[in-house]
Amino acid sequence: MASSASTAAPTQDESTQNSAPQPLQVAKRLEKFKTTIFTQMSSLAIKHGAINLGQGFPNFDGPDFVKEAAIQAIRDGKNQYARGHGVPDLNSAVAERFKKDTGLVVDPEKEVTVTSGCTEAIAATILGLINPGDEVILFAPFYDSYEATLSMAGAKIKCITLRPPNFSIPIDELKSVVSKDTRAILMNTPHNPTGKMFTREEQIAIATLCIENDVLVFSDEVYDKLAFEMDHISIASLPGMYERTVTLNSLGKTFSLTGWKIGWAIAPPHLTWGVRQAHSYLTFATSTPMQNAAATALRAPDSYYEELKRDYGVKKSILVEGLESVGFTVHPSSGTYFVVVDHTPFGLENDVAFCEYLIKEVGVVAIPTSVFYLNPEEGKNLVRFTFCKDEGTLRSAVERMKEKLLKK
Repeated sequence: MASSASTAAPTQDESTQNSAPQPLQVAKRLEKFKTTIFTQMSSLAIKHGAINLGQGFPNFDGPDFVKEAAIQAIRDGKNQYARGHGVPDLNSAVAERFKKDTGLVVDPEKEVTVTSGCTEAIAATILGLINPGDEVILFAPFYDSYEATLSMAGAKIKCITLRPPNFSIPIDELKSVVSKDTRAILMNTPHNPTGKMFTREEQIAIATLCIENDVLVFSDEVYDKLAFEMDHISIASLPGMYERTVTLNSLGKTFSLTGWKIGWAIAPPHLTWGVRQAHSYLTFATSTPMQNAAATALRAPDSYYEELKRDYGVKKSILVEGLESVGFTVHPSSGTYFVVVDHTPFGLENDVAFCEYLIKEVGVVAIPTSVFYLNPEEGKNLVRFTFCKDEGTLRSAVERMKEKLLKK
């Protein structure tokens, strides 16, 4: 009888060790996309002990009254699947806040859909309302999930570039791009990464084009409470626009709870139908206790939002003044918690090379903006910093840059 050692099949570990590495596999619609720049830069930050002013998450926690509401919801047994389109109390709170902000009255049961963060709201909107071959207009630079999700939907992307220093919308160029095949314009105000806020005049021009050409608008407004130099305007509130607009928002930026991933889409019933159909098969439902706590958050008094803006105004001043003192050209930022700067005074060939130098030699993280353009060359002179960090961290980052970059 043969020994078991001579006849035993290789274990799974042995089989894996002896096999050749397999090529990475991905569907063709995602072949062009690499690991997100945020993951890459955060990994480098950890490796080099750099201060992370790149990825837009606060290094401080959200308010206690919201966290306590989540804990209470868990203790109250609100831990099973939520209703697909949202916990009723949160749907109502979203509608209440929207009315207060815009004057628009929406039906929380038929026109509000709760999602797993605004990124899922964007995906559900695109996958639920865009057909393969539909044209969608983007404003570059843009949040990186836009292009990837449009690619998943098989959309044809047209792009309008916003250029420094003010990143104004070239209205004549936009008019020339809108066609009978244009299905939607995807806009973001306040705008990530530039901090630009679309003016009333710019939004009226977009609205006029959309009404004339029967075009939808998907409006990402996650930074609406971080508007520093002008009032935020929701394009859905302009005449004739609510019926053709999906307004997208989330809890994370306003309440420093980015890990909760609570977002929502507000739209008239005929558009909500498509959003909910996609949402049902993406995540179906979002975290139940966090939804209940989000309802508490959205009913915060106005004083919360006023204090939030004051606090971020101080942080912004620390960073902007520091960057200017080091030698950057800092472009105006009217909203969000980002500023975009021109790095070319320091002599590096492009934004990626500069950000790698900044991490490895200076110990500070920024994000190269070329990843936010269809044509990376358009963003090679710019990098993005965030000021959603505590004041001590911002001052330390500025001191590191003063010490290293001023000598360069």
